[in-house]
Amino acid sequence: MEATTSSQPRSDRTFYVFNAVVSVSAVAFLFYILVIRRGTAGTGLDLRFMPAVNASLNALSACLLMTGWVAIRRKSIQLHKYCQVSAFVSSSLFLIGYLAYHFVHGDTKFQGRGPIRAIYLFILASHIVLSVGIVPMALTSLYFAWKRAFVKHRAIARVTLPIWLYVSVTGVVIFFMLRGSAPAVP
Repeated sequence: MEATTSSQPRSDRTFYVFNAVVSVSAVAFLFYILVIRRGTAGTGLDLRFMPAVNASLNALSACLLMTGWVAIRRKSIQLHKYCQVSAFVSSSLFLIGYLAYHFVHGDTKFQGRGPIRAIYLFILASHIVLSVGIVPMALTSLYFAWKRAFVKHRAIARVTLPIWLYVSVTGVVIFFMLRGSAPAVP
């Protein structure tokens, strides 16, 4: 059952403002570090290990999302809850690691040529466009579950899950495509 009280619209409004501030801040910071700042070569901080960690966190998120989806289909509510919250934590850690890496090192350029470059750019463009919506959609889905507003939770989760899953999986694909395109280090 969906709870409705006179205070719910106000608390929802507060959540939506919070969600907008967090989401816009994340996108603005990412724009700043990738487009304006472009990394800080020579800072002495070496985070070159982070892309592999970030790809692992994306893969973990994808596995947790799918396990949570299977769990809810089987009416295993507790497992679903643990998996979805864990997927959110994993994706949040990914975002922190991604921002930290790009803050220090800037953007990584794809070195491949020919048709593989077009495929990479298509995957990257779809990944970027869809990833912008993940923070607000995931926060909203978790919020409605926390509020026990399951009708709203299911409605947003049906849209969020495939997008979040696609972004997580393509994040791993992009990592391997970038690694495969890099020139060999002597």
